[in-house]
Formats: sequence, C-alpha cells, structure tokens
Amino acid sequence: MTVEAGDTFDSLLSGAEIDAQLRSELALAVQAEYDLRQLRPGHRLVLERDGQGTPRRLTLDVDGGVQIEVVVDETPSSRTIRPEAEDVERAADITVERSIFAALDEAGAPVRFSVELAQMLAGVVDFRRDLSGGERLELLWRERLTPEGERVSEPVLTYAALRIQDRRLEIVWPENDTRGVTIFEDGEVLRVVSAPIEGARLSSVFGRRKHPILGSVRMHTGVDYAAPRGTPVMATAPGRVSFVGRRSGYGRVVEIKHGADIMTRYAHLSGVTDGLERGQRVDAGEVIGAVGSTGLATGPNLHYEVRAEGRPVDPLDDERLARRSDPELAAAALERLEKIRLAHRQLVRGETEVARRDDHDRT
Repeated sequence: MTVEAGDTFDSLLSGAEIDAQLRSELALAVQAEYDLRQLRPGHRLVLERDGQGTPRRLTLDVDGGVQIEVVVDETPSSRTIRPEAEDVERAADITVERSIFAALDEAGAPVRFSVELAQMLAGVVDFRRDLSGGERLELLWRERLTPEGERVSEPVLTYAALRIQDRRLEIVWPENDTRGVTIFEDGEVLRVVSAPIEGARLSSVFGRRKHPILGSVRMHTGVDYAAPRGTPVMATAPGRVSFVGRRSGYGRVVEIKHGADIMTRYAHLSGVTDGLERGQRVDAGEVIGAVGSTGLATGPNLHYEVRAEGRPVDPLDDERLARRSDPELAAAALERLEKIRLAHRQLVRGETEVARRDDHDRT
C-alpha cells in the first residue's frame, strides 16, 4: 500500500480489513519507533499474512530507505531497520547555458540545488536577468549511499561558486549544519545568512495571492516552506526572542528581533524548543521550533516573515536582515573557504581522471 494524500495509518489498515483492536496495537508498536504524524504520500506499508490470512508482519518504508518493522504476535514488537550506507563527497564543474536547473539536470547533479542557490543568492543575483550563458558553476556536496549506489538521504550542499560577468560568488555551508551560511564576493565576506529550514521546498512566495483557506485575494506577507511536520526550524540571523505564543491565523509563533528595526516571524509551528523564552539571545542557524500546521494552514509548512520598521518585506529579496551577520562566524568561514576550494579542485580532478580512464577503456 502506498500512502496517498489524505491517508492515515489507521485508514490504510482499515482498508486492509484489520480490526480496530489490532489496528490500535500496531499503531502503538510503530509509534514506539516512528512518529506517525510524519507519515506522508510516497511512504509504503506492506502487510504480510500467513496461510490463514492472519497478519504476521508489517513493514513501513519511510524516508532514506529506513523501515519500521512490526512482528505481529500476542504483543506486537517493533524495530527500526536502517540501510547500510556511507557518506560520499561529490563535486561538479558545470557550464550554465540556459538555466541553473537545466545545467544541473544535464550534468546529473541534484536539480533541487537550483532552489537552494536561488534562496541563498536572492537579492545578489537575478537568475532570470543576469544569466546570459557561459557562466561557470562549481559545486561540492555530500550524499549518503548504499553499497549498491542507492541514495538513502537528500544530498547536502557544502560549497557552491558561480562566475557571473566579472564577479565570483561563493557560498560556504558550515561543517556542523547548525550555523549560518556565508556568501563571499571575490573572496570577501558579503553576508552571513541562514535559511529557516534546511533544503525545504519554497511553496508560496511574497505578494498578493488567493488565500488557500479564506478564498479572498490578500497580501501574503512572507514566504512558505513545505516540509514534514516536526522538521526543525532555525533562526535566520542573530537576535533576541521577542515573542513566543499564538497569534490567531499564524497559530503557534516565534518572533525574533534583530536590532531595533528588523523582526523575523516563524509561524504555524507544531512546537517550540524547550526553554525558549522572550529576551533569550539566539544565533543564526539555532533551532527554535518545529514545522506544524497550527492556525490557518492547509498542511504542515513554515510561514516565514521579515518585517522592517513594522512593515513586511520580501524575505528573499531584502538585504537588511542579511547584513545582521556575526563577525566571528565570518572569520571562521574565511578559513573554511580556502580548505573547501582545495577539496573541490582535488575531487573534480580525481573524477575527471576516472572519466578519462573509462573513455580510454571503452576505445
């Protein structure tokens, strides 16, 4: 059974003619290993029966090749099965002729990186107007692969460089994935930023739109990121917490002040980090809560908003928040920049040599 929109664990088992008592026991067994609120379309549920049709084993396939297995006995028991895998570092040196998306696709690199690059370089590069063809894009990323080469988790960018016109823009992600991302222009720190959710899909942009619940056309004062319930939400710049609580349609909210004139709002949260309270200082990349669907939301997502002097501004295009950087983070990123440039060159050179040997062997 493949999970589709609107399905629940209980509805799937009910459709398989499992009685209510056993459905409850199986749900408790799975819940001991996996939060069933994170069940979403694409996950698979396999139910094995014996010769008399009695359920004997249930397997739930979730993200990254992870399986939750339940042995059905007098008291169902469960365990998590994780695939054997290792982290592999990959590199690419790509020429952009039409678009970033097309260039990644043609090079066999993860096309989802195009969204992440657009988010990081918002306000610095307009990919629709500034790309004229012939730009060079360098990438370094990590993948987790099984021995058979199957990817079991989303690839994670660690470095990107874009040569455009007479500029060289570089993005360096931190090693621990918990602090701000640093953007360089021609070797100098341009800004330090942090996305509110790592690798999430941008599902709604800033501006006027038809409200998905109320139906009326109104101003959308932020951007929305679609992500599973419980996905960590992070502060996008250093600041102090100014509000933790609920605000009507926003649901559960955290608000952070960045100086006297800038505020960020994180809405529809399912929960807030334990101990987070008003007046507390937070760093860029620090986890402050988790994705949810509280308030007026059609499903799990983060509504992320930036306000300057009390007025909403486009989070992907306004420079004022990006300038609230941490000097210590910037200094550490300069050191990392040199190391990661070298790692990219060595890996690209190594993959090029392998490709040449393969071509020679074929001839």
